[in-house]
Parts: sequence; structure tokens; C-alpha cells
Amino acid sequence: MKAIALIALPLTLAACSYERPAPGTGIRECNADRVQPLVGREAKPQVIDRAKQRSGARTVRVIKPGMAVTMDYRSDRLNVELDDVNTIKALRCG
Repeated sequence: MKAIALIALPLTLAACSYERPAPGTGIRECNADRVQPLVGREAKPQVIDRAKQRSGARTVRVIKPGMAVTMDYRSDRLNVELDDVNTIKALRCG
């Protein structure tokens, strides 16, 4: 019985391991520093698209006041936080 447990433990741990992809493998990283000048602008579709392109993000999540969001971190996602009148309040990656 102990022999089975000793064999199963490394297999279980191996299944949980995560290795970050090497640079240049097609995984896009977001850089919110590039889009900070857009803070204070109206969140029109063209502005959101420009923010996505300039940040290098693969996806964009627009967060409106009171909106529920998941806490998962994605290095390829740009979060666009809006205020009550659809103005960009913050831009951050994750």
C-alpha cells in the first residue's frame, strides 16, 4: 500500500506543476504603462481597441461600477475600469 502511495505522490505533484512559457513562444504579455495617457478619455469602442493594441493585450475586460469580476490573473488581459459616466478611470493588466 505504501508503495502505491509513493508512486502516486510524484504523479499527483507533476500534474499540478506549471511552467511559464518561454519568451517568444506566442504568448502575449500586457503592458499597461503604454496606455496610461488614455485615462480620463471616454470609453468609446475605438479607444478600447487602441488600448488593446498599444498594450499588447490579447483580451480586454471592461469593468463598470458595481460589476462583479473574477479574481483570476491573466498576463495577456487589459482591464479597463470605468466610472459612472463611461470615462476610463484606470487601465491595468491582469
